[in-house]
Formats: sequence, C-alpha cells, structure tokens
Amino acid sequence: MTIDKHLTVIDRLRLREFPAVPDRSAMVESGPGYHIAGLRVSEEFWDADAAEVAEAEEDFTAELTALVQALSLRWGAPETVDLGAHLERTARGLPVRPPLDTLCGYVPWMHGWWVQGRWIGVGVGQGGRELPFQLLVAVGEGAVQGPPPDTL
Repeated sequence: MTIDKHLTVIDRLRLREFPAVPDRSAMVESGPGYHIAGLRVSEEFWDADAAEVAEAEEDFTAELTALVQALSLRWGAPETVDLGAHLERTARGLPVRPPLDTLCGYVPWMHGWWVQGRWIGVGVGQGGRELPFQLLVAVGEGAVQGPPPDTL
C-alpha cells in the first residue's frame, strides 16, 4: 500500500462515526469512541532468521517515517504518545480503556495529532518476536497522552 492509500484510509476513519458497540471487520476494529486499522501487516516470523526480521523492521520503520512526514505536512509536528504505562497496567491486570488496551500490546509508542476533536495516532509494532510487524492507525476520542487515569 502506498502513502497516498494510507492517507485515504486515515481520512475515512477520521470522518467515520464510532459504533455504539464493538465491531470488527477484516481491516478495522471499532468501538465506542475509537477505530484501529492495520495499514500494513507483514508475514509471521516463526522460521525467520534475525536478518530477515531486522530487514522487515527497517522497512516498516521507513514507511512509518514517510507517513509521519506526510501527516505532519497536514497537521504540524506530532506528539509522541508512550503506551508503556498502559501496557504495565494491563500486565498487572488493571483496566485500560479501549483502544489503548489493544494498542499497547502491539505498539510501544505512537506519533499523534489532535484534529477536529479527534486524536489520530500512527505507529509500528510487533506483538511478539514471531508475530508480524504492523503499521497501525488509531482514531479516537478522549485523552490519550499522559499517564493512564486511575479510574476508567
């Protein structure tokens, strides 16, 4: 998929209504106040050597950089959204609100913008060494930056 196609998907998600109940299609997971989409997903790495994994990571990072540059031309410099605190809460069995509960399992941090009352975040992650790399976009309402709230 090209950067132009990624931008088209992001624009569609940004304007799309949020469903009242969680919903999932082949590419998009949605729920009250959010959408998450895989813009690009690699193959799994069960039998891959370290060089193959490193090459895929480099390729996905380069694609993320190009996407961030394109989005920055539209909306200015992004904020960095660290999802580590949310992952720590999840690991301790504490609640984390959607979509941060899903995102933190794949993406350690995202580049994020506030646009017309919604946040848009993009990032690359891998849920585990053997799992595919994913270039993800998330669109949502509510706070995403800073420490997770104590009560959700």
